[in-house]
Amino acid sequence: MNKKDIANIRKQFKVGNDLLKITDIYNVYIMKESSEIYHEQSQPFELLDEDQQQLFLNNFKKVLTGQLDEKLFELKFQREVENSSQLILHQGLLSSEVEDWKAQMLLLVEKMLQDKQYENDVVVTFIRAEYLKPMKRSSEESEQSDRDTVYSHAFILCSINNTQEPKKELQFDYVEKEFRYNVKVDPVINLNTPVAGFLFPCFSDNAADVNHILYLSGKAHEPDPEFIEEVLNAEETMTAQEDKIVFEEIVKDVTGNQLNTATLANVYEEINRVIQDNEEDEPPKLDRQDVERVLKMSGVEEVNTEKVEAAFNKVIDDNNYELKASSILPKYNSKSIKISTKIANISLSPQDLKYVRQVNFNGKLCIMIEVEEDTIIEGFTMIPEAFGNNQES
Repeated sequence: MNKKDIANIRKQFKVGNDLLKITDIYNVYIMKESSEIYHEQSQPFELLDEDQQQLFLNNFKKVLTGQLDEKLFELKFQREVENSSQLILHQGLLSSEVEDWKAQMLLLVEKMLQDKQYENDVVVTFIRAEYLKPMKRSSEESEQSDRDTVYSHAFILCSINNTQEPKKELQFDYVEKEFRYNVKVDPVINLNTPVAGFLFPCFSDNAADVNHILYLSGKAHEPDPEFIEEVLNAEETMTAQEDKIVFEEIVKDVTGNQLNTATLANVYEEINRVIQDNEEDEPPKLDRQDVERVLKMSGVEEVNTEKVEAAFNKVIDDNNYELKASSILPKYNSKSIKISTKIANISLSPQDLKYVRQVNFNGKLCIMIEVEEDTIIEGFTMIPEAFGNNQES
């Protein structure tokens, strides 16, 4: 799934939307002390009052919110796994009876409870639903309504949420004229910040992809490997942050950690061009040959296949590993490049990196930034100063 596919489904979660039909909701309450099911409850979603529906719909949106490979991860299911979660979810998706669907979801809950001690009581919520996506009309003159023909996407969504202890309050009783300590014992379910969740199946080009599942991590760049492998039975994944580190280490190894800002700017521009050229396709990935080509096109000297392969083997040790281009490229329209020194920290966009140089001036390392107009500091216009004749390159 790409971010557009995810956004299309996320925006459907609103009360009264006839394009989203949530048939059933199933809540399971898990006790932290025993890691056992304390209570379970299911009912048709339409029987909830509107305020309750809104609370849950906002929660489901959270499960589909976040950057890909940072908080949201499209995972591939492992093959030949006993008691496969892929099969459990698929059977649940095809179940015509509510009790059959609940039985499949309980199997997943049991996996969540195996050798797991939660810090708080936890509520696991499942829904099964159908998203109807109107097809585009073949022509503007067509009398057919955009609702007459639709793509139908049946799915299961799971949201896992912590509970919070109720607030202890001191109240004043106007009638009895006394202070009272108000004690509430009912825990509050935190629907604003899911600790995990998933959507099955994934969707691509308006077709269901039952071989992949969309997983939400509670914290950015911190997917839970135990949940991914033992509960979802999916393959291990790399975060965007880890992809970026791998790329940086490979480039450092190939270049001997010697790279000027102009060349680094060229590297980012070349990767950005790859992304732009493949904007309508699947997010592009860079294998060993692609990385070699990017470095050569960017002006990195003495790059060859042997150097790049040796760097890949040293850093990642996976002959088939591919780097997601979007993960290793700093956000191109924001000041995402950080230059850190003891004197000052500077932020600038990747395309402006070419205006920055590190030079040796009077025996001291200096950062030089090319500007097109006078520099303003705290409202004061800086006076241009003559550059010394003893500059060294």
